[in-house]
Amino acid sequence: QVQLVESGGGLVQAGGSLRLSCAASGSIFAINAMAWYRQAPGKQRELVAHITSGGGTHYTDSVKGRFTISRDNAKNMVYLQMNSLKHEDTAVYYCWAERLLPYLQYWGQGTQVTVSS
Repeated sequence: QVQLVESGGGLVQAGGSLRLSCAASGSIFAINAMAWYRQAPGKQRELVAHITSGGGTHYTDSVKGRFTISRDNAKNMVYLQMNSLKHEDTAVYYCWAERLLPYLQYWGQGTQVTVSS
C-alpha cells in the first residue's frame, strides 16, 4: 500500500504563487510515475502535470509555462510549483501515484487551492 498526503493549498490572489507538496509513505519502492490532478466544482477531474520515475514531465496545455512538477525520490516527495495563478486554477488538487506489477493507482485526499480574481 502507498499513502499520499498533500499540503500547501490555500487562498491566493490572481498572479500569485503556491507550492503544493505530496508526501508518499508505505510501499514507496514500488512507485513509478506520479502526478497532480485537479477537480473544479461541477467539472471532471483532470490531469495537471505528470512526472515519470526518470523525471520526464508532461503538462496540460493550460498550465504550461506556469506550473512545474518535480520529485525528490530520496525524500519520497512530489511537488507542484504554481506561478501566475489564475482564477480558473481554483480546484481541489490531488496527488496521484502508480505502482507496477501489479498495477495499482493511489490518490491523496486533496488540497484546496482558491485563486481570487
